[in-house]
Amino acid sequence: MIENSDVTENSAVTENSAVAVETKLLVEEEQQPWLRLDKRMLLVHPVNEAVKVLPVLLVSFIVGSQSGNHFWGLIVLAIVVVFAVLRWFTTSYRIGPVHVQLRTGVFQKKLLSVPRSRIRSVDIEAGVLHRVLGLSILRIGTGQQAGKGEKFELNALDASIVPHLREELLQRVTRSAAEPGTPPPDEIEIAHWQASWVKYAPFSFTGVVTIAAAVGVLFQYGLGQRLAESSVVTDSIDSAERFGLVVVIVVGLVILLIVASVFACARYLIAYGNLTVTDDGTRLHVAHGLLRTRSTTLDRKRLRGTSLSEPLLLRSARGARLDAIMTGVSAEKKESSMLLPQAPADEARRMMTVVLGDAGLHADAQKPLGSHGPVARRRRYTRAVVPVLLAAVALAIAEAFGAPIPPLAWVAAAILLAGAVFVAWDRNRGLGHAVLPGWLITRHGSLDRKRHSLEAAGIIGWTVRQTFFQRRAGVATIVAATPAGVGHYEVIDIPIEQAWALVEAVTPGAGDKWSS
Repeated sequence: MIENSDVTENSAVTENSAVAVETKLLVEEEQQPWLRLDKRMLLVHPVNEAVKVLPVLLVSFIVGSQSGNHFWGLIVLAIVVVFAVLRWFTTSYRIGPVHVQLRTGVFQKKLLSVPRSRIRSVDIEAGVLHRVLGLSILRIGTGQQAGKGEKFELNALDASIVPHLREELLQRVTRSAAEPGTPPPDEIEIAHWQASWVKYAPFSFTGVVTIAAAVGVLFQYGLGQRLAESSVVTDSIDSAERFGLVVVIVVGLVILLIVASVFACARYLIAYGNLTVTDDGTRLHVAHGLLRTRSTTLDRKRLRGTSLSEPLLLRSARGARLDAIMTGVSAEKKESSMLLPQAPADEARRMMTVVLGDAGLHADAQKPLGSHGPVARRRRYTRAVVPVLLAAVALAIAEAFGAPIPPLAWVAAAILLAGAVFVAWDRNRGLGHAVLPGWLITRHGSLDRKRHSLEAAGIIGWTVRQTFFQRRAGVATIVAATPAGVGHYEVIDIPIEQAWALVEAVTPGAGDKWSS
């Protein structure tokens, strides 16, 4: 009893000491001054705000030109500039020993306070104007889902102080066990961008999305209608009537493909040029960008695996993309998890092996995965082919009742059927999983195939799910829940008799009571 009393007393003393230390740090924090952003921000924000409302300014200019009165355009521009300048006077921050705090708001005051223990990542970004003025943007990530928490962003700081500030913010997170004053370990470059990688940029939908966004903006502000009524569009319609609709469509698709490829290559160069990935044993550092630079730091202690993305188009060019599965970094919200952009598949696999270390040697992407059996294969074909067959039957019924069905519809149905068979074959070939010591490997998909290597220690829960058709077929989908990445990773259409055995193999004790 005396020993237990001593233990209780020591615990109480330790707890009281911790409370006293924290109270002292909070008092010191309150005494620290609030700092303002760099004064050069007064040159950055007016330009940024003007760019955001550029369509409004253009409309005001056009209206002013037609009426001979530019007064309204000048008023809009003046409001934008004044608002941007006021942001400097109403924005301040404080880096304390316990919290980092940010005060913002011109009309509505806000105070964002983030405990330093909650900091998950620190990103540095700099646009063209920032780089010219010697400024940088610093963003702090806390792992909260977008929309549930305010964004902690310091725009803009003197670029010379940002690296030291980032190191200070991450010191407690990534190197808390290191002795005070210990110099950071040497960084080793594990990947470097090559100019030849640009050829993989067109094998994505980036260019098409960019063109669609531009067209949407044009129509939103009424410029699209004027373009549609222009002589260029009118002449194109006349050409279509003269040369035939099919020829014009083919030519249009070729032009769209060329323009989209150019846009995709340009964006790829601007976003990922000069990419380097370094590793110091505790952190991965990813830096990239030509005009707008970005620097991301990933804590290895929060690394829970990797995702190797091989969409059909990119895979046809033997390319792939690699992302990290990080605790506190949501891949669904497109946060900082990229390790390699579109790159040679062999380079992405090599990078995966380097990042995962010893586990990467076992999770080699070249090694075959376990098959899910004939039922899973049948479901791949059924789900892909049946909808096309139903559409073909509907066409046949309509034709039988006298509806005019053009031959082009039957040609399209035949092409769709062939494409469905190919996608089903490819999906079955890409379906598989593997259980390694401490790791779960799962792969699925065709148009957007992904291979996830997930550490068992990062899995916090399991779900074995069956739809009505899965129950009839005797298969199930296993869902591994994790606070990292997209939050869940699936093993699709595995025989039900193997489901809980797989869970038990990855997490001993989790599937024990169900596997029997």
